[in-house]
Amino acid sequence: MDDKTEKLNLKREVGLVGAVSLIGGTMIGSGIFMSPQTVLTTIGSPGASLVVWACCGFLVILVSFCYVELGTVIRESGGEYIYILRTAGPVVAFVLIFTSVLFVRPAGVAGIALSFAQYVVAPFYSDCPPPVLLVKCVAAAAILVLATVNCLNVRFSMSVQVFFMVAKVLALAFIIIGGVVMLIKGHTENFEDSFQNTNVGINPIGIAFYQGLWSYDGWNNLNYVTEELKRPEVNLPRAVVIAISLVTGLYLLVNVSYLTVMTPKELMSSSAVAVTWGNKMLGSWGWIMSVAAALSAFGSLNGTFFSGGRVCFVAAREGHMPDILAMAHVHRLTPSPALIFTTVVSLVVLIPGDFQSIVNFFSFTAWFFYAITLAGLLYLKTKKPELPRPYKVPIILPILVLLAAIFLVLAPIVDDPQIEYLYVTLFMFSGVLIYIPFIHYKFCPGLLTKLTVLLQLFLEVAPAQKNL
Repeated sequence: MDDKTEKLNLKREVGLVGAVSLIGGTMIGSGIFMSPQTVLTTIGSPGASLVVWACCGFLVILVSFCYVELGTVIRESGGEYIYILRTAGPVVAFVLIFTSVLFVRPAGVAGIALSFAQYVVAPFYSDCPPPVLLVKCVAAAAILVLATVNCLNVRFSMSVQVFFMVAKVLALAFIIIGGVVMLIKGHTENFEDSFQNTNVGINPIGIAFYQGLWSYDGWNNLNYVTEELKRPEVNLPRAVVIAISLVTGLYLLVNVSYLTVMTPKELMSSSAVAVTWGNKMLGSWGWIMSVAAALSAFGSLNGTFFSGGRVCFVAAREGHMPDILAMAHVHRLTPSPALIFTTVVSLVVLIPGDFQSIVNFFSFTAWFFYAITLAGLLYLKTKKPELPRPYKVPIILPILVLLAAIFLVLAPIVDDPQIEYLYVTLFMFSGVLIYIPFIHYKFCPGLLTKLTVLLQLFLEVAPAQKNL
């Protein structure tokens, strides 16, 4: 009887097109419509801001190559969490998952939802900034809608992803064509003396990179869903190269277009760049750009949800989160308890959060863990060279990216220390205090077991196996 029982698995339903859409569609989110003015304000000159965007793209391509090797050596879902668990051990992995589940992922979801809401309400408040409460209510509604979609069906949420990916690329192509037309007409005055007033300090460069890299966030999304990817050893490297090259090219051309149509001053003072661009180029039809930016953020939010729920799910399967989060719906085969949990925490983060600070703390924490992950790759390369590797990167690559990650973590603190970074660091390491009694000594109140059974019956979920 035991041999015949069917195992409950997440299905391998993500092909190459779905994979490229998952990476590209999550990367092209709210960032390219929200961050250009902050990058320009921080770094001080149009030329330097374009250099920052290009360097961000180059850094992301390098780090994603390192992740492809990790993804083909450790063929499990869960991204950084599973790589750190297999290389640095359970305590560091728990600190990551504790921070990720309670802060990094929800902050990402809340940040994207806020920018989506900002663009949705922008056309109705052309003369004044929209009420904060209204923006947050719209953001909360978007989170709830996407949580429902992702809980219902994997294939449907991937279709949503592909549709929004196409919509965004068209919107960005439209902005680029508008910029090219203006350049042909001879509007090059904003590029004269383009490196004047550049701020060359550790802090401005670090913060400009944080804002730029926020727009590229999502490059590692495929590593979170390796077990749902068809032929990962072939599709993982292909999807990464196609998606990230496409996005870097689009971002550079879009920034050139922004700077052709708007003066640096106009760009810096704009709260929604795409809308300002739309108003200057399209006049009364400027609201179209607001709709395009909102659609773009919505698609990115969907991708973040799709992969974010999976991290929670994998951690629970390894015993680092409550058992209920490692279960999948018996009919729909989606990790619905983990998705519901992510939704609730995101809504809590949304209440006090504002976009700028969410982005800076998100980037600081994320790059801290990317650095540990890359150190893990170096460990695997030197100590376990015998592991089968369908895809290899030269050892110099992870070393270079590790140095860049250390710079990104330390830059804002060294040059201009802010108390908030200390709070974030303390919050991360408070995970150890929870790890010792609850995970290491397995102190588990009986009430929790009863609650798990109750929720299992209520949500119609059962424990899921690994896809190897």
